[in-house]
Amino acid sequence: MSYELPDVRGTLTAQKDLSTLTWLRVGGPADWLFQPADVDDLRHFLAALDPAISVFPMGVGSNLIVRDGGLRAVVIRLGRGFNSIDIVGNTVTAGAAVLDAHVARKAADAGVDLTFLRTIPGSIGGAVRMNAGCYGSYTADVFRSAEVVTRDGQVITLEADAFNFRYRQSDLPEGAVLTRVTLEGPNGDPDTLRARMADQLAKRDATQPTKDRSAGSTFRNPAGFSSTGKADDVHDLKAWKVIDDAGMRGAQRGGAQMSEKHSNFLINTGGATAADLEGLGEEVRKKVYDSSGITLEWEIMRIGDPI
Repeated sequence: MSYELPDVRGTLTAQKDLSTLTWLRVGGPADWLFQPADVDDLRHFLAALDPAISVFPMGVGSNLIVRDGGLRAVVIRLGRGFNSIDIVGNTVTAGAAVLDAHVARKAADAGVDLTFLRTIPGSIGGAVRMNAGCYGSYTADVFRSAEVVTRDGQVITLEADAFNFRYRQSDLPEGAVLTRVTLEGPNGDPDTLRARMADQLAKRDATQPTKDRSAGSTFRNPAGFSSTGKADDVHDLKAWKVIDDAGMRGAQRGGAQMSEKHSNFLINTGGATAADLEGLGEEVRKKVYDSSGITLEWEIMRIGDPI
């Protein structure tokens, strides 16, 4: 699609192949990819952009299937101008492009406990958008505020109430882009926090297919909360358990597979299309419903047009 775009100081790329930007490595092109230089560049671009043109803010693509026909929109991806971390006392302010793991490590070094973020794939902007969490902790628990650029180019600050946080979901105005996030964590001893994160990483690597091409958890837990990691954790309404009960661990379609190691991980074994991945996911949802009467809800976001 051809349309005129505002002048920018960052980078604009036409017909950008989005498969190169997602962890699953599938999907067609976006009309445009915009990588703004900084907040002012983003603000001026959105203010001048024709309101009829769709905008899709994209993180690091860790929780995303882009369909094979691509996306009729301007994809906005934040980079170097949005990766600062400032820590004052227990308050951590991070650019939305900073990886969750990096926030957790920097916070731990400063004696602030945001350790649950260490094993969550993606950027801190995405963590807010998805209310990411594990071990019984969620982004909403430590969230204080966020700077957002709205679709018409205004810079505003939103507090927790505006996001309406819930399990693996939050609300954000259409086309708005998260640019900076402020979190507040409890005190902790840096060495203790580092040891905890090392333990969490070891457990994750032992139970999840971290060496495979995946997008993290595929479906939300029907129970409505994440694993606690505690000894008394129950599994009856975990997504992996109902997938196992439906006989879909290891199920395949084309190059897509439900991981043998963790059945709630959808992986690209090589050469999968977005249609393979989404189709296998829908097959799993049907089998689980037929088996248990439970309707699994996607945790992975799916966007764009099929071929």
